[in-house]
Amino acid sequence: MNHEELASRIAETSVLRGTFTLRSGRTSSWYIDKYRFSTQPDVLTALGKAFAQHIGDDVTLLAGAELGGIPLVTATSMATNLPCLFIRNQKKDYGTAKQFEGAVGAGDRVVVLEDVATTGGQVLEAASDIAATGATIDRIVAVVDRLQGAREQIESAGYAFDSLFTVRDFGIDPDVD
Repeated sequence: MNHEELASRIAETSVLRGTFTLRSGRTSSWYIDKYRFSTQPDVLTALGKAFAQHIGDDVTLLAGAELGGIPLVTATSMATNLPCLFIRNQKKDYGTAKQFEGAVGAGDRVVVLEDVATTGGQVLEAASDIAATGATIDRIVAVVDRLQGAREQIESAGYAFDSLFTVRDFGIDPDVD
């Protein structure tokens, strides 16, 4: 599936119209339902391959936050043969009491994968938690940049940011809500 076909598949399965409250608290007249695209095998396979093109040779680990980042990081791990790290939103208070599932530490160069980036808040929390282990964040890559401040927030925090698509690729004007 080429870039345009993948954009079309994501748009047809995931772009919803109505009134939605975003994680940031903002309201929007459109929404990209990440679970609708990340549960489609053809889309998920193509996303893993597309993410793989953003992974440098010195990257040692891929990371994704629950819940939306888990299928993305798994598909990309399979496409790159790199290990992956699952990031919990909150540290477990039972069993091994871990924040991460998988191994991460000093010396790792990590690419953090994100589904839909609006303000960058959640992915910046995840990147900070990973950096606290001594690992280096190589970059953050999102499936979709909503063009509503994520890039600016992520880059001002000192991280490189890429996205596979912006909402404009789906025919959405981010300035019209």
